[in-house]
Amino acid sequence: MEKLEHELWIVQAVNAALGPLVARLLHALGRPVPPGDVIPNYLVMAGLIVIAWTILSLTVRRSLSVDNPGRLQILLEDAIRGVQGMLRDYVGEKGPRYLPIVATMFVFILTGNLMGLFPGLMAPTSSINVTLGCALTVWVYYHLQGFKEQGPVAYLKHFATPPGAPVWIAPIMLPIELISHMSRLMSLSLRLFGNIFGEELVILILFSLVPFLVPLPMMFLGLVTATLQAFIFVLLTTIYLGGAVATEHEQHEHGQMAAGEL
Repeated sequence: MEKLEHELWIVQAVNAALGPLVARLLHALGRPVPPGDVIPNYLVMAGLIVIAWTILSLTVRRSLSVDNPGRLQILLEDAIRGVQGMLRDYVGEKGPRYLPIVATMFVFILTGNLMGLFPGLMAPTSSINVTLGCALTVWVYYHLQGFKEQGPVAYLKHFATPPGAPVWIAPIMLPIELISHMSRLMSLSLRLFGNIFGEELVILILFSLVPFLVPLPMMFLGLVTATLQAFIFVLLTTIYLGGAVATEHEQHEHGQMAAGEL
């Protein structure tokens, strides 16, 4: 599987152009690499997503209009309103301020999931490195927002004594809460990785056996799975954000949401 992934023409092209430079930089940092593909395939695919969406965003921005919006602008505005509504439902009135992180995660993960359905490409989200990176980004971000909104003391306090709980229960609740928050990294990363990797593997096996019509139903299922997994990821991100930035009287409600998230 690894060998097949590195035979992607675009990965070979990027390594031919940038591989020697990256190898020299890594060697200068004390991390010599063996000859061959220095830049892994998932980084190439992730870079393509960033470049493609940057170009698309700059192109669309030129056509935005307040007086005469086009169909694409109307569609984008409706999508943004939908995400803002979800953020208000789970986070509260301050939810829309977290639109950039939530929307960016959805666009990146959805695009990454769908790339595996195109010949000559692979889904970067089929690599645990990418999904763990996304999970770590969300995990660090919502903790930082919790510190910012509640203050360090109040935010750390809710790990040991949730709203309504007596102080003496703190030694029991603290390790439970810490384990719960650490398990969110596994929940976010492994769920996405497992679904996309398994989907790509099945499509690859079917295509190697019967290369024409048989893989099509699985590819259609992959389209549904790609969208669903991206939505689940950002939904959990929104729930975690809501629990982190909620005030004391709101935390009980967010705790009930998080308890039923799986």
